Amino acid sequence: MSEKVSFFPGREISSKAFESEVLTKSYTADLKYSWSTGVAVTRFLSELKKGKIIGRKCNKCNRVLVPPRMFCEDCFRTTDEWVYIKDTGTVNTYSIAHVGTDASRLKEPLYVAVINVDGPTPGMGFLHYLGEIENEKQIKVGMKVQAVWKPESERTGSILDIKYFKPI
Repeated sequence: MSEKVSFFPGREISSKAFESEVLTKSYTADLKYSWSTGVAVTRFLSELKKGKIIGRKCNKCNRVLVPPRMFCEDCFRTTDEWVYIKDTGTVNTYSIAHVGTDASRLKEPLYVAVINVDGPTPGMGFLHYLGEIENEKQIKVGMKVQAVWKPESERTGSILDIKYFKPI
């Protein structure tokens, strides 16, 4: 048989008392940090700046990983070599956004897709923008696309060095 609790330790505190009696401190942190992309992603971004997509190959299971990784998740071993990949691919899945990140209505819809790039192991690719889309009925899973690169002088070593993928 369960007993009813008739006594609660401590005491109730009002909002005003909370502000004055409970120890609080406001502090703006001035944090300094550095972040490394690591060997694989550093090379991936460096090659994007040159207008090329690169991956890593595992010679044991013959998988080609894009974005590149220095280890194979299937074999649990270090990958073996760098491999250049085509800048074409296939839409795996997509989304159409009519609302921006600030919750404001967009004048033009934003199309994003997971692009399985041609060359690496099936299912390898990344999320990116779609462009040169006339209307949303044009977009289909399985649609072939090609990268549209920023001019070389505007590239910074970012995934956004590819402006978007266009239908081909």
